[in-house]
Amino acid sequence: MSGISSTLSERMRTALNEQIKAELDSAYLYLALAAQVEQQNLKGFAHWLRLQWEEELAHALKLYDFLLQRDAAVELKALNEPSFTARTPLEIFTQVLAHEQYITRRINGLYAMAVEEKDYASQTLLQWFIAEQLEEEESARDIMDNLKLVGDSGASLFLLDRELGQRPKEAED
Repeated sequence: MSGISSTLSERMRTALNEQIKAELDSAYLYLALAAQVEQQNLKGFAHWLRLQWEEELAHALKLYDFLLQRDAAVELKALNEPSFTARTPLEIFTQVLAHEQYITRRINGLYAMAVEEKDYASQTLLQWFIAEQLEEEESARDIMDNLKLVGDSGASLFLLDRELGQRPKEAED
């Protein structure tokens, strides 16, 4: 045997628990943003953001289950109150993209740690998250770019709102 243990290191366990918190904080942020656009009668935007809320919860549970699978302790931390100043759809999706980029940096850091520790199981899990983050950023960027084209009011915004309301719920992996 090469001396590589299937046991999760304390450092990786702590970092994955922190990522669970970050995913739950993300979910909480998306739910708050959904409420913001719902109050503006943008139900399609709210639908999209609520589905994002569900996805972030699923991401947290994926990490939670992974820790348990590795016989590592799960430590749930207190959530942060969602903080944002965005009001218009463009401001909101600009913040969504910035937030997804922040989560991507966190995931990349976790992956680098898993490589450093030769933790192949964590690398495999984190590869899924890396691919997921590419999709998350692309989706947020596409909506933000569309909002730059259509503006924050009018028929085009109405049509974009309707389009976002058609987003299907993602299948579980």
